[in-house]
Amino acid sequence: MTPTTESAAGALRVLAVDDEKPALAELVYLLRAQPGVGQIHEAADATSALRVLRAHAIDAVFLDINMPGLDGMELAGILSEFANPPAVVFVTAHDDRAVSAFDLGATDYLLKPLREARLAEAVRRIVQNRGGAAESSVPVPEQPRADPNEVIPVELGGVTTLVPRSSVSWVEADGDYARLHTSDGSHLVRIPLSALEARWENAGFLRVHRSYLVALRLVTGLRAVGTGTVVCLRAEGNAAAVELPVSRRQVRELKQRLINGPRQTWTGR
Repeated sequence: MTPTTESAAGALRVLAVDDEKPALAELVYLLRAQPGVGQIHEAADATSALRVLRAHAIDAVFLDINMPGLDGMELAGILSEFANPPAVVFVTAHDDRAVSAFDLGATDYLLKPLREARLAEAVRRIVQNRGGAAESSVPVPEQPRADPNEVIPVELGGVTTLVPRSSVSWVEADGDYARLHTSDGSHLVRIPLSALEARWENAGFLRVHRSYLVALRLVTGLRAVGTGTVVCLRAEGNAAAVELPVSRRQVRELKQRLINGPRQTWTGR
């Protein structure tokens, strides 16, 4: 197919591959919004993708897994044999193929529904891997970082105590407020859980349930319980180890954050 945008000097030339038209259209739309991305080609299957790759210089392929004919894993295997292979980023609804994907040398593994922030992170990784002039010439903005020294004021008996975010293991919704569970006890704060979720998203916290926000650094595992899933957090300070429920729609997001963050030990469902 013809490219959907013109390529700026030094910008990434990418190929988006997905057999589902709405998913492909969304991927192209989100790629087009990335400052580091220039020319975008599209393909609906592996055979069409190979035609594009023969006809055009491509820096990165954003690739679905389940497709008719050759699937995404098989196509990635073919690309790995190229003399100068493009970077491969899998974009898929399946969370159980990540190990195989990284064995094939994938740069990243993104889960659907695709989030713009995760796509931007993948683009940054590709740019960094290209190195040198390419890295300096592609204007990829950095994601805002949470203040590492943020503290939360807690009032108790007329005394205000400053609780550092780094001491928080998990947060529990308590009506319109939130209860911080820390290494030295728990504290009720007049802040909705949703507000803490938004503020701490880039600080290693994830909302795993409508009632719980957890520090990913403390996650030691996921465990199936009946038809559901719980996340296991290790003890820290005076805070005991705990298991908290994970809502069904958050299981994929939690696994993805663990896969792409610092090495963790966890088991799937």
